[in-house]
Amino acid sequence: MQLRPHQQRILDVLQTAAKGCVYCPTGGGKTLAMIEDLKRRLSASERPLTVVVTAPRILLAVQLYEEFTAALNDVVDAAVLHVHSGEVDCCNTTKPADIAVHTGICLAANQHQLIFTTYHSLGRIVDSGIDIDVAYFDEAHNATQKSHFVGVAGTSMNATNAYFFTATPRYSRNSKGRGMNNSLVFGNDLINVPAPELMNNGSIIPPVVESLDCDEVRTKHNAHEVDRNNVLKIIDSVDGAAKILVAAPSTRLIWNMLSQTNLLHQLKQRGYDVLHITSKHGAYVNQTKVGREEFFNTLTAWGKDSTRKFVLFHYSILSEGINVPGLTHTILLRQLPVIEMAQTIGRVIRLDRRDAEGIASGAITPGKFEMYNKPCGKVIVPLHSKGAAATIKRLQAIVDCIFINGMPAIGYIND
Repeated sequence: MQLRPHQQRILDVLQTAAKGCVYCPTGGGKTLAMIEDLKRRLSASERPLTVVVTAPRILLAVQLYEEFTAALNDVVDAAVLHVHSGEVDCCNTTKPADIAVHTGICLAANQHQLIFTTYHSLGRIVDSGIDIDVAYFDEAHNATQKSHFVGVAGTSMNATNAYFFTATPRYSRNSKGRGMNNSLVFGNDLINVPAPELMNNGSIIPPVVESLDCDEVRTKHNAHEVDRNNVLKIIDSVDGAAKILVAAPSTRLIWNMLSQTNLLHQLKQRGYDVLHITSKHGAYVNQTKVGREEFFNTLTAWGKDSTRKFVLFHYSILSEGINVPGLTHTILLRQLPVIEMAQTIGRVIRLDRRDAEGIASGAITPGKFEMYNKPCGKVIVPLHSKGAAATIKRLQAIVDCIFINGMPAIGYIND
């Protein structure tokens, strides 16, 4: 596969250090860079390697497993182990003793081993006592969480090579704390890929921040009704086949909007399908509860269909990492911290499939957004108060930081 220049730079820099951080905007192809780096390492190794790939959620760990194995199957033979509590179609455990046994079998069989895990379960791998040759940490800002840091630090110290990938680094006020500026655990910053470069080379599109002025006073009692009205107002202002992600304030509010108002009926009248997913209630497609695999297969198919219109409601689950193709708009119904705000923006800056094909064929000039079917991703915030106006200002500052100044949006933690 032909890599873009920034992806090749990532590969090159990973050969210069045993540990470090890679900052690349959402849509920049971080996963492909990991895969190509791993291909090189596995193909060049004269002994079996143990590789750990860590993600913030089971959904993303499974998605990474599918992407890695699809790319590696024709290149190397590797056994796969999942270390998390999700259901998968291959070997899965969270018991340190079983992890050690699986590793021993792979070593005895002279076979590479790929372990896919979550930050939550990473400590089980540390407890197993196995040696790790390469560790890739996806959405690595999650590594700084207090509940994850011990497992991350243990893995980093044990692994011969450890690399941390994110679009949105999180730093500590103290350079010896849990932040990604703790070089003992995370290594040094290896590369920052600027978003303007990705826009100019046809990898991503720019976001545009818009606001919706609201006359209604929003309270905890009428929030589901006011948010219902705002969602419909925004949808009625949209032209074409929109694919809209709604970041809701809570699972309860999603449920109340869909069950206590006529929002579902109104969306159906406008030709929109409705999907929603929460940890509490699971996944739904047009009021039918489905398994997560069917949910994401449906979402992927509809995302690639240029004629399909849908609204996707979630609380936190889809903020980062999960690939949701085709999204044109995101509606922020709640205030978000810097990291989650930047990650949510990242959901709508991926190219439309037709534009990607046009760029590949030469019919569309990269960076000439007026030629694109989807020239930008819309980020829309309803304005109810002065606080909401401050949210718009903060959101625009994040957009300017990433997409004009070419710097990652950095969040800070207090250790």
